[in-house]
Amino acid sequence: MKRKLIAAVGVAGMVIGLAACGNGDDDKAKADAGPKEITVWVMDGSAPKAWIDEVNKEFSAKHPGVTVKVEEQKWTGIQEKVTTALSENTPPDVLELGNTQTAGYAVTGGLADLTKDKAQLGADAWQKSMLASAEVEGKLYSAPWYAANRVVIYDKKAFAKAGVTPPTTRDEWVAGLEKLKAADPASQPIYLPGQSWYVLAGLIWDEGGDLAVKDGSKWKGGLGTPQAASAMDFYKKLQSFSTAPKDKDEATPQQSTDIVPKGGVASWIGLGWEAGGAEKALKDAGKEADFGYFPIPGKTADKSGTVFLGGSNLAIAERSKNKELAKEWLALAAGKDQMTKYAAETKGALLPNQAGANFTPAAGSFAEAMGKAGANGKITPVTAGWANVETEPNPIKEFMTKVLKGEDAAKAGADADAEIAKRINK
Repeated sequence: MKRKLIAAVGVAGMVIGLAACGNGDDDKAKADAGPKEITVWVMDGSAPKAWIDEVNKEFSAKHPGVTVKVEEQKWTGIQEKVTTALSENTPPDVLELGNTQTAGYAVTGGLADLTKDKAQLGADAWQKSMLASAEVEGKLYSAPWYAANRVVIYDKKAFAKAGVTPPTTRDEWVAGLEKLKAADPASQPIYLPGQSWYVLAGLIWDEGGDLAVKDGSKWKGGLGTPQAASAMDFYKKLQSFSTAPKDKDEATPQQSTDIVPKGGVASWIGLGWEAGGAEKALKDAGKEADFGYFPIPGKTADKSGTVFLGGSNLAIAERSKNKELAKEWLALAAGKDQMTKYAAETKGALLPNQAGANFTPAAGSFAEAMGKAGANGKITPVTAGWANVETEPNPIKEFMTKVLKGEDAAKAGADADAEIAKRINK
């Protein structure tokens, strides 16, 4: 997700082996006595070259003779690679981790405890919704870096034809879908596959529920609850306006490139890279792409719907031999000045870790809608076992399909909860 999102705004590759220079006798003495190099792992497409250059230039002004070696990694197979690296004596000093992966590495002892370094890192300014993924049981193990979330992407011509304007409540949303259906019965008012579980997660959070909750020292699933049943009821109402399969997710087939460009879709829910991919596919086919964007509506107009915040954190390896230098590099990268530059460099395609660094997006852009929606963002349960839940066959997806095909939500939820508990407590 992250690689494609940045690719959509044309971010270039990484710089490797930047030399650093320094400032002050104390710093020089430390550099002379200490290591001559720190290694930073970032994922393919996460960091614009111009931005990483700036971070390393600022770092170099404080540490003469210390080299920053930036190594770009691929998402495919990264969990296994990181697990191996963290167990070795010479791991990367700083590394990017997916925000749902961080807890797993922290509880196994692979990441340095940064709790006492909060002030140095500037943690008070970080978005609380992003900070949640960086902490485990009250201890800080990483710095939130960036996040992204879904919004509703709509065909402006289809909405204008039906006399529909972007809704601000769930009721307005459904009323608009009914108008779209009446205006063009052959088209889908919304394309919504049955297993878009990130969308369902937001609806569950809106109801005050969660995908899983702590129960003493263990975790238990949250799908067999009245809150999840209510959320699923609304999802079912939305899905009734779509002809998308009830047993597939948004990537099977890929909605942005395989479905939307064929036409007949008035709206859909997607990420920034998906919007960019759909626009390109339409233009390549000689068709016009004229999209508008709005946050997923909430129950009331004063607050948009809750959304899942996908993103990345920056952590320091527990076995790093260069922890103090790594902390200084991390403080620069995650600080307001560099995050402001990061947001500008990515043109608002990603949300920076602090509100004070936000890029001012163009009116009516995807970035504007994403920023508004992101203020109400949450993440999946922060526990090492969560990754097991997402492994296929995903019990959340199976729950959704069962309910959409007529099974009682309470029964389907109870079955899913049993599987979630088994997986999450591993």
